[in-house]
Amino acid sequence: MSKIGYARVSTRHQNLTSQLDMLENAGCIKIFSEKVSGRKTDRTELENCLDYMRDGDTLVITKLDRLGRTTKQLIELSTELEKSGIDLEIINMNITTKDPMGKMFFTMMSAFAELEANLMSERTKKGLESARARGRNGGRPGVSEDKKAMIRSLYETQQYTGSKIAEMAGVSRATVYKVVNESKEQ
Repeated sequence: MSKIGYARVSTRHQNLTSQLDMLENAGCIKIFSEKVSGRKTDRTELENCLDYMRDGDTLVITKLDRLGRTTKQLIELSTELEKSGIDLEIINMNITTKDPMGKMFFTMMSAFAELEANLMSERTKKGLESARARGRNGGRPGVSEDKKAMIRSLYETQQYTGSKIAEMAGVSRATVYKVVNESKEQ
């Protein structure tokens, strides 16, 4: 009957330190961690964590959204944990599924996590629609035809590297090769 921790951040630039400290302080004997979006279903370290755990163990997380972003994900995971005889502890909410109130609260919080994700998605879509109505499209601005011609011309001289052309044109190296390849396809 061990406490096993799971820590996750969404991007490579985020730091796991505070989660790891909290999990250690909660008495976790082993901690699995990864840097991957909670929306992704392929979370290798979470799968490794679940494979490692045995009947009677407790999965410890710092916050509910570290485990999943949708009600469906969270409910599937809680069902899997229950079938395996594994309890769940959420540090910042002081909740454990070892008791009926904890189980009920976990189900409610799962619904709130999905609601927040849906609201965020809806706000993003409305923002993009509003921008389009004002004549702005989302995404990165395209490369002008003049700049494309400059890139092709510099490339054809065979005097500059892709990186140097990118620097001179004020674009990424990938953009240089994209422009060059577009001209080859035509």
